[in-house]
Amino acid sequence: MTPELDQAAAKVGSTGAARPTPPDYAERVYAGVLGKLIGVYLGRPFEGWTYDRIMAELGEVDGYVHERLGAPLVVTDDDITGTFTFLRALADHGTGLDLTPAQVGETWLNYVVERRTIFWWGGLGNSTEHTAYLRLKHGVPAPASGAIATNGRTIAEQIGAQIFIDGWGMVAPGDPELAADLARRAASVSHDGAAVHGAQVIAAMEAQAFIEPDLGKLLDTALGLIPPDSIIRRLVDDVRGWHTAEPDWRRTRERIAADYGYDTYRGACHMVPNHALIHLALLYGGDDFRRALTIVNTAGWDTDCNAGNVGCLLGIKNGLATIDGSGYDWRGPVADRMYLPTADGGRAVTDAVTETYHVVNAGRSLAGEPPLAPKGGARFHFTPPGSVQGFTGDPAGAPSIVENAPLPGGTGERGLAIRYRDAGPGAPARATTATFTPPDAVAMRGYELLASPTLHPGQTVTARVMADGGNRAPARLRLVLRAYGPGDRPRVLPGPDTVMAPGTDRTLTWAVPDTGGYPIFAVGVEVSGADGDGSGTVYLDRLGWDGAPSVVLGRPAGDDPGELWRRAWVAGVDQFEGRWPEPYRVVQNGGTGLLSQGGRSWDDVRVEAPVWSFLMRTGGIAVRVQGLRRYYALLVGPDGVAKLVKARDGEVTLAEAPLPWEAGRPYRLALQARGDRLDAWVDGRHLFGVEDTERPLTDGGVALVCTEGCLSADAVTVGPAA
Repeated sequence: MTPELDQAAAKVGSTGAARPTPPDYAERVYAGVLGKLIGVYLGRPFEGWTYDRIMAELGEVDGYVHERLGAPLVVTDDDITGTFTFLRALADHGTGLDLTPAQVGETWLNYVVERRTIFWWGGLGNSTEHTAYLRLKHGVPAPASGAIATNGRTIAEQIGAQIFIDGWGMVAPGDPELAADLARRAASVSHDGAAVHGAQVIAAMEAQAFIEPDLGKLLDTALGLIPPDSIIRRLVDDVRGWHTAEPDWRRTRERIAADYGYDTYRGACHMVPNHALIHLALLYGGDDFRRALTIVNTAGWDTDCNAGNVGCLLGIKNGLATIDGSGYDWRGPVADRMYLPTADGGRAVTDAVTETYHVVNAGRSLAGEPPLAPKGGARFHFTPPGSVQGFTGDPAGAPSIVENAPLPGGTGERGLAIRYRDAGPGAPARATTATFTPPDAVAMRGYELLASPTLHPGQTVTARVMADGGNRAPARLRLVLRAYGPGDRPRVLPGPDTVMAPGTDRTLTWAVPDTGGYPIFAVGVEVSGADGDGSGTVYLDRLGWDGAPSVVLGRPAGDDPGELWRRAWVAGVDQFEGRWPEPYRVVQNGGTGLLSQGGRSWDDVRVEAPVWSFLMRTGGIAVRVQGLRRYYALLVGPDGVAKLVKARDGEVTLAEAPLPWEAGRPYRLALQARGDRLDAWVDGRHLFGVEDTERPLTDGGVALVCTEGCLSADAVTVGPAA
């Protein structure tokens, strides 16, 4: 640690809290999150291209090019998933300012599904993150897992430390010393040396950008927090000097390529060359969001990573105005949509507003401030200006415009305006947002989208809607779901009708019906004109759902159940295939694997399933699943003992009892969590009833658990706790 960071650590330790958050903290974080998404989505289709190839095939990149390259815009990406996943170490470990690199490493092991999520799995000694993951998996704790002494300088100084770092800057607004220190701890799980220094610079600049608009001062502050003889310090000084002497960014890019290029800094994707391009774009782009993104993407190399950092910093520094006022529609095509595929599948399909408030509340917690929960904690509340939280119009419905707008009544609150026209009874307008893998993401290339549905049968959807006072006729509204069906074909499930006169508001509720075992992939509002007039405006103030599901999860009946019922489970196991007679046959070749569904909105639930095995060490069912290393499980196996265990970055046995084992015989297991109490049954006999009051797990999904072997199960039943 540098002397400056020693002083920062002493300051943090003495005060016990970070600095107070600024009044516009939430909106500035939202702008930073949007900037990150826009930059990544912009640069992703041509990631790794050289400057010469970009100029030859695309020209200067001043807007989205995904359609020209036949690629989707909103995709899974390591930059996004890593940024918003590793930050969960703060909430999961409850240690705040005392967070250690080892705890961030535990966060990796909990959320990363080996060879399937977040990273480029390029192998030991080739992919830095894969190398660090294997170190952690085999018992080498952070920071040794990412150290130069462990993995060598070239592997330790690749780009990953920088691309995952923005969150650590956003949780420390106005406190660059704290941001740099948190960045050091997080980055050292997988990186060392110049890679950590580069990450610290970005995080410190982003933290200071909440209160300081001058780029030169941001750079000076950040550089003062890394060693003065570091390569990152020398690189930034060079780029600043070249910028002063040379007005053409292309010539400075040539200097960067000559002095700091890939031919000098080797490996799969080195930190140093790409860090230089970030400063190139910031210096030559100034406060022009579009210009800075044009420069950093046209310059080539790791375009999505570099553009993500640039976009995030400028969003924080200059707010939403820098994005909205750039003369290009960056936000419309994105519609706040984002994917975070991890072992916590219930948070995989998310949006920029939801993740903004996770970041904001982490920062507020560090500052000793209470969390924010707009509109009573509604899942969709549309509070930030321009936000739509993934809601878009249905092109198969009547023409409509879906946009963020002030709600009627002059309260100052915002909501989602659905402006419909020609929406008769047979062709209603529809605005929905994804709750699971949508049809356009089923065949997504690149990083795999592991996701669990966030909405299930048995839960109750609630929405507050308002009819504009200027409507000429009543509006006919209803909540609506979209679910998959036989052959994975999408279908519409409408709720009951409600007729709303102009100027009225209603709260709609609907208990989600049974879907026949098929996952729900969208929820929203459907509107048509009543009394023959099919035009008007309605406002969605908020929408959410609560309660435990009441659902039987298994292979849907019929000749063509499709595959998406199976993909609704997050497979944190070595094998889970759909070709066996029973719906669930999972294989784990070593260690413990989980096949999970559900998420953090489930708290008091009961899960039941008949399970059997011919060969395994232990297996069973779990509740309050929060990843691969955080859950409660009822386990049985050939050792003739039934156990109730708690996994929380390590496993403890809460209770155990003798249970004769017979290979191949189904054992009907049931496990219930209600408050701090856990109850377990085997074949209808109550075995355990225990209280867990020491750092209990309070919410999460359900899972089938298997350790070293093969576990089979029939339908899994999930319902509210008795």
